[in-house]
Formats: sequence, C-alpha cells, structure tokens
Amino acid sequence: MTAPMYSRYAKEYESAIIDNIYNANFERPSLLSMLPDLKGKSVLDLGCGPGIYVEYLLNQGASVTAADISGDMIEIVNRKFGGTVPCYVQDLSNGLPEECDNSYDLIICPLAIHYIEDLTRLLADVRRVLKDTGFFVFSTHHPLLDFKSSPSGNYFKRERITQEWHTIGRPVQVQFFRRSLTELFRAISASGMYVSDLYEGKPTTQVKHTSPETYEH
Repeated sequence: MTAPMYSRYAKEYESAIIDNIYNANFERPSLLSMLPDLKGKSVLDLGCGPGIYVEYLLNQGASVTAADISGDMIEIVNRKFGGTVPCYVQDLSNGLPEECDNSYDLIICPLAIHYIEDLTRLLADVRRVLKDTGFFVFSTHHPLLDFKSSPSGNYFKRERITQEWHTIGRPVQVQFFRRSLTELFRAISASGMYVSDLYEGKPTTQVKHTSPETYEH
C-alpha cells in the first residue's frame, strides 16, 4: 500500500522536496557524495519518487531506469521526461522481477528501504541484477533516531512505526519499519554484498541560515 504522501499528495511532495531541509539539504547531497563517476553507466533508481535523482543521473551522462511503488510518481516521471526514461511501478518488497541479471553498474535507493518489512528478497535481487563491479548506494533512517519512537524499547526488535510528517506543509500519516544496524548489515551480507562505505551525512550550510535550530539538531 502506498503512503498518501507519495500517492494522493504526489504533486505537493514533488514541489516540497526541491529545496527543503531533510531531502534537498541533508539526504540528497549526502547520497550524491557517495556516487562514482556516472558517465556511460547504467543506473537503476529504486523508489525514484518524482524523478529528482533521475534528472541528476541523466545530466551526469548515465542511462537510467526508474521504479517506484507509486503509480502517481511514475506518472510524474513520465511527464517530466516525456516518456524517454524507462520507468514502471514496482513493490520493492517483491524484489526486482522485471530486471535481468548483471544489468546495472549502479543501483540507488534513496529513502525507501525503511518502508520494506523484510529486505531479503530485495537485496538478493539487487545483487543479482548488479554487474560484478557494481555498487548499491542507498539511504535510510538513522536507527538511533528511529529508536526514540520504539513502542517496545527493544533496539533489536524490528517494528512498524507510525508518525505524522509535515513534509508537504500539513500533517500526513506515514508508516515505516525501524531496524537495528545489526539486522541491516546481516541482510546485506546474506545477499552476497558487503559494505564498502558508510556516511551518516551532514546538512548543507544553507540550513544553518534558514533553520539554525534544525542545523544544530
């Protein structure tokens, strides 16, 4: 099931994340700083949303395929790029059944894996469709931040969390899963991949001026 923010309010979300704090000035520059040279590379964008990463990847000379659970987001991507970017609706909890083995140099997944309860199938398929020299670069919630919302108080217990977010300027209920670093890293290892880098990210200096309290937090 797609969260209302990514379906009913898809157009509002598209506008909100262009230059907001957490997407545009924290997560996005952090993930982009970890990407390799993209010229001539084949890239799969999982949880592509309204296509902000798609646009960046194309501008860097990559060929891009995009997928998202929200049909509304896929419509936005089709509209934005005139149908020139292959994109389709896919529930990532079911893996990547549409993708062939050894197809991509890079797979990115910005802020999406915390919506998936069991990562086993997705990570196995990520490894399958990546070339042997490929990279999987993803971002997700920091486990210690999510732990503050734990109903059980057990850090090692995977839990569904419900929160109200104000990303689009109004409260919208969102559900996601919190998990420990232990579970995440073991899932990656079990898929046949390994962690080559970890970056916890920093906000841009713009946030220091627009929202000093958030910047310090």
